[in-house]
Amino acid sequence: MAYHDTSIYFARTNLLPRVYGLMTGALALSAVTAFAIATSPNIMTFLIKNIWVMYMLMFAQLGVVIGLTAMLGRIQSGTAMALFVLYSVLTGITFSTLFVVFELGSLALTFAVTAGMFGIMALYGFLTKSDLSGMGNIMLMGLIGLILASVINIFWQNTMFEMVISGVGVVIFTILTAYDVQRIKALSYEIVDQETSRKMAIVGALTLYLDFINLFLMLLNFLGRRRE
Repeated sequence: MAYHDTSIYFARTNLLPRVYGLMTGALALSAVTAFAIATSPNIMTFLIKNIWVMYMLMFAQLGVVIGLTAMLGRIQSGTAMALFVLYSVLTGITFSTLFVVFELGSLALTFAVTAGMFGIMALYGFLTKSDLSGMGNIMLMGLIGLILASVINIFWQNTMFEMVISGVGVVIFTILTAYDVQRIKALSYEIVDQETSRKMAIVGALTLYLDFINLFLMLLNFLGRRRE
């Protein structure tokens, strides 16, 4: 076997471990960023008093995700990694307010439950012989409905409706986790060079990162205890 073929083989077999490694690193970066800001009274006071800053940060997060996915074919893997790191930091900043709203113990519990559910579904997605593409497509359509419902509830502010949204969200992101892992596994066979492998690892990590944090937020509505 030629050296080039050997390198491609290892790039394919190592894709998922690299994806998980990048995702874990991004989650750690977001957590450290969130905790650092939450323990900085001046920064937290500024964010709380200037809610428009939080909206700007959320729009920036959306812009980074759209930009990364849209420009992936035209940018280098190093640029893609920088955008992924930027997104992780922005998420950490917006998540810092969770430390103000919720008790630390309930945040830790929700994270542990999320990690357990995510791990089980990721393992299922990797091992199952069933084709999850049909279910995944249904969940993606459900995600659009979930986003629309969430926007409606921003104005409606109905607690019961919010709980229903969260319950549906838990189902959607749980299934999407298995679907995305299976899809990333299948995409590994399309690797043709090391640069493609690096880009796939970054996009795969971002996809699973989004599954994880959204599942965490949905579960937080059930498991989170608000500070008095």
